[in-house]
Amino acid sequence: MAVRFSRETYLYWYELMELIRQFELMAEEKYKMEGKIRGFFHAYVGQEAIAAGCMTATRPEDLIITAYRDHGLAIAKGVSVNSCMAELYGKATGCAKGKGGSMHFFGKDVNFYGGHGIVGAQIGTGAGLAFAEQYRGTDNVVLCFFGDGAARQGMLHETFNLAMLWKLPVIFICENNNYAMGTSVERTSNVIDIYKLADAYEMPADTIDGMSTEAVHDGVSRAVKRAREKGGPTLLEIKTYRYKGHSISDPQKYRSKEEVDEYKSKDPIQQMLKTILENNLALQEEIDAINKRVDGIVTESVKFAEESPWPDDSEVLKDIYVDKNYPFIVD
Repeated sequence: MAVRFSRETYLYWYELMELIRQFELMAEEKYKMEGKIRGFFHAYVGQEAIAAGCMTATRPEDLIITAYRDHGLAIAKGVSVNSCMAELYGKATGCAKGKGGSMHFFGKDVNFYGGHGIVGAQIGTGAGLAFAEQYRGTDNVVLCFFGDGAARQGMLHETFNLAMLWKLPVIFICENNNYAMGTSVERTSNVIDIYKLADAYEMPADTIDGMSTEAVHDGVSRAVKRAREKGGPTLLEIKTYRYKGHSISDPQKYRSKEEVDEYKSKDPIQQMLKTILENNLALQEEIDAINKRVDGIVTESVKFAEESPWPDDSEVLKDIYVDKNYPFIVD
């Protein structure tokens, strides 16, 4: 495959995707084998090309909000790997102070606004973030992620209507991994091409190969350009696949091993590695060094999480209610 981007870009993509993959696999091991992580857990394994491609198509000032399969996007956006692992452990040093867990990662300092557990709720919130940026007069854009299951929520249609009416700088990204929990797209709607939902609102839309980092970068870049130029929102249906179950407890009886293996043959990390090596963008020794660095980061995150303190009992009601001294709070 011919290359269209710089050597640095390809190596950045590879390292970021590998970091996300190894983080998820390590966290799964700590959950299943050692019982050190508990509660809900939704792995991003297989979908890494989306996170990587979106990062090179946006700026640090741009905002991201997503659903509960959030680890990969949080790490890509710059939430520290140590604080991500600590959050899974429920430790005070976690990115949500150990109170959010897997489904509620957060990183305001890097413009990562969650991590939301209510299916589809982040769609309206994402438009709200975009309204705030528009109101402030910035040219920042919001990437609002949701799954194919959330595409059936009423919140999506209400939000699409207002986003187009006000020409908000928001890119709605449906990470279509074919299954809402265990229910296939075909069983939930007569409209199986989710990008067509934009037609009712005359919203620009596109469908993208989510197993190709290059394709994700290109598609998101077009939408970002439109939003920055006050052209309003875009709906992107990025077709991807999760190699793991919906959550860590999912036995995956609704799909065949052959289907999973077919998608694994298109693995975005292996495709990226093949492109790098075949085009002499890096030697195998450089790839080995990247892999070693990634392993070190993930190993250190586990050490950090295990050595971190638990939240103090005094923290239980903090960050939940507004201070009672505010004048609009009634006792």
